[in-house]
Amino acid sequence: MTTALKQPHHVVIVGAGFGGLEAAFGLAGAPVRITLIDRRNHHLFQPLLYQVATASLATSEIAWPIRYLLRDRPEVTTLFANVNGVDAEGKRVLLEDGDTISYDTLVLATGARHAYFGHDEWEPFAPGLKTLEDATTLRRRILVAFERAERETDPARRAALLTFVIIGAGPTGVEMAGTIADLAKDTLPPDFRNIDTHKTRVVLVEAGPRVLAGFPEDLSAYALRSLQELGVEVVLGQPVTECAIDGVVYGGNRLEARTIVWAAGVRASRAAEWLNAPADRAYRLKVEPDLTVPGHPDIFAVGDTVTIAGPDGNPVPGIAPAAKQQGRYVAALIKARLSGGTLPPFRYKHAGSLAQIGKRKAVIDFGRIKLRGNLAWWIWGIAHIYFLIGLRNRLSVALSWLWIHARDQRAARLITQGSSKVTG
Repeated sequence: MTTALKQPHHVVIVGAGFGGLEAAFGLAGAPVRITLIDRRNHHLFQPLLYQVATASLATSEIAWPIRYLLRDRPEVTTLFANVNGVDAEGKRVLLEDGDTISYDTLVLATGARHAYFGHDEWEPFAPGLKTLEDATTLRRRILVAFERAERETDPARRAALLTFVIIGAGPTGVEMAGTIADLAKDTLPPDFRNIDTHKTRVVLVEAGPRVLAGFPEDLSAYALRSLQELGVEVVLGQPVTECAIDGVVYGGNRLEARTIVWAAGVRASRAAEWLNAPADRAYRLKVEPDLTVPGHPDIFAVGDTVTIAGPDGNPVPGIAPAAKQQGRYVAALIKARLSGGTLPPFRYKHAGSLAQIGKRKAVIDFGRIKLRGNLAWWIWGIAHIYFLIGLRNRLSVALSWLWIHARDQRAARLITQGSSKVTG
């Protein structure tokens, strides 16, 4: 009589972003088998996504195949699939094609998407920036706008083509605005004959009273001054009330523009809906102190999928270091549970907030220490290079930035997907 071998504890991780991948890394050596599911085949370094959109970096410099990253982990199976539900009672993950994956422990790291505050019809005209596809779409729209302006003979239409509107003045909006201004004023002028790219208008519209609202007021004020010195027109306290193919409306005024970038808000994935679990207004799961979903001790959620209070009582920010910390914590707690133990509640340690303003300035908030200007830019760059995966990518990005810094040249100015239209 033979006895069936007991299968190792099965951990299913949905999402290979910072939180999900960190959980997979943290479970190395544990008596588990892991299934990692993602609807894309690559892990993306989202903090530098705007640099792909503004032709500073190539897509391959900030994204890596998931299978490559886990090639030395035989206990990890990677699945290229789209999850559209969870059967918590049956302990199954439901895939879009009808397949199911059973789990013993589930980790939801499903990220976030754009939030248009009830105006989803704006998305075709004002794309956001969450995926490589978003970045290449925006890069195409930005570069095609200059190309079309070069051919345009009507002054009003040319002005609209050379007007770029960024909605939302958080880090992504500020970084996009500053980099587009640099592109227009430093990189492109020698390349065109019929237009003066110095006349490009970059307009940053923010509904709140200041830019970088999550930073201290003195750094926010510095960022505002720096943007204005770059030629960015900053509009504060004016929510956008309309987005269309030919422009935006804010404060009752219409601005003709052919390129609009949405950086105003995000909403979490449908994880809370899948589990019928409590969520905040951005649909982020409200998790227990150990990052489990209420009523489901075998289901964890991390990263942009969740909301949880930090040590100061404010929600943990939706940034990469927070997701990585949560992923590491979940991996450690799973290992502790398997050995019969447990861990104290998750405690977030804030390492600082960083934002670039153009190619030579940045602001950094380390709490007691605040930095601004060129020194902050160098530290910002070193920090981002450190978190990239692989020596080749670190060297490639460092060389690209040094070349941009020294020569005002961006090598990734490629219009892909074969379209000469500004939108679509």
